[in-house]
Amino acid sequence: MASPLPDEISPAILTLIDTLYRSESGRVLATLVRLLGDLDLAEEAMHEAFAAALESWPRTGIPEKPRPWLISTARFKAVDVIRRRARFAGVQADLMAHLQARVENAEQIDTEEIEDDRLRLIFTCCHPALPPEWQVALTLREICGLTTEEIARAFLITPATLAQRIVRAKAKIRETPIPYEVPTPQELPKRLAAVLQVVYFVFNEGYSAAAGAEVIRAELTGEAIRLGRRLAELQHLSGARGGSRAGARAYHYPEVHGLLALMLLQESRRAARTSPAGELILLEHQNRALWNRDQIAEGVALVETALKSRPAGVYTLQAAIAAVHAKAASVAATDWRQIVALYNQLLRLQPTPVVMLNRAVALAMRDGPEAGLGHIDALLDNGALASYYLAHAARADLYRRLGRTAEARTSYEKALALTHQEPERQFLQARLRQLK
Repeated sequence: MASPLPDEISPAILTLIDTLYRSESGRVLATLVRLLGDLDLAEEAMHEAFAAALESWPRTGIPEKPRPWLISTARFKAVDVIRRRARFAGVQADLMAHLQARVENAEQIDTEEIEDDRLRLIFTCCHPALPPEWQVALTLREICGLTTEEIARAFLITPATLAQRIVRAKAKIRETPIPYEVPTPQELPKRLAAVLQVVYFVFNEGYSAAAGAEVIRAELTGEAIRLGRRLAELQHLSGARGGSRAGARAYHYPEVHGLLALMLLQESRRAARTSPAGELILLEHQNRALWNRDQIAEGVALVETALKSRPAGVYTLQAAIAAVHAKAASVAATDWRQIVALYNQLLRLQPTPVVMLNRAVALAMRDGPEAGLGHIDALLDNGALASYYLAHAARADLYRRLGRTAEARTSYEKALALTHQEPERQFLQARLRQLK
């Protein structure tokens, strides 16, 4: 039984442990999964290690290297967990002995190996055998360290529903079984594409939430960017440890840099996207002095790196478009000709209705409202974007700019009926009131 907690724990210790959990739990868990071979056991042991830190560190002081301390403590906590399971669940003695030996004989903890462990766990959480919603839930829970309640709140579902997704994902990993490993060089591009898709899904949900009272959920955009940075670092580390130039090339995937650049460039506008009252502010009206210049500089540099590899991928092209916006002093000074050219390239790789819509808006900015309106009308008339409120909002804006008030009103009303995000509803209602 655990010793009682100290009567008083300083706020500094509590803050440190909370910060460590946010920043280190993914690394600790990933290494424990490798050492123990069991995700549930690893997670339980990790939580007990953090509880032990909360009990011990106020008395003994904070270790010089907290992460190895947590991993070592968790390894031996796992033995206790195994013994409890054996006692209460009737686990066979030989299985318990095998798991206990695995813990006690585990190799020395190595910093580089820990980073490789995170890469393995990311690919496990984003395995194509898992449905996308399970991948997202498991990634946020196990890699990002968000609580079940935080993830459920971000996606506007109940904690019970979210917890069930995680339970099913873990069961699928255990029963399939899904290997805890980085894909082979031959498999990597396809598997990494799935990981990037999950990371960008997380970012988009934070950048422009599908519903709710806020446009932005900063905890999700922040976690997605952190994951993007980790993928870029781990890609470099894995390539460097490949042992040969051929091995390093096998792990080189420019779209990792393209996605990170895209997220940084979009996130750079966060402070300018809403008013202090939470009202939505469109790009053309944003105070560009509020844009984060450090994020823009980093994003532009990453775009330039990614563009050196040919052909450019979909994330890199989107990041290049965002970089054109980021470098412009105003909407009027934006190089819309270059943006249209980039959308033309993107459309060849990703001929989706949403890309067609964005290209139509860029055409309208380059050549006038009527140039884009015909393309948007075609997309809406063939039903491709009939339920997409942004298509109706874009059409309404072009009608408004042309002075066609009746058509603008109809399109704004359609957009209003389709959106579930409160700031966007308020914005559309304000536009309707402004029509004469």
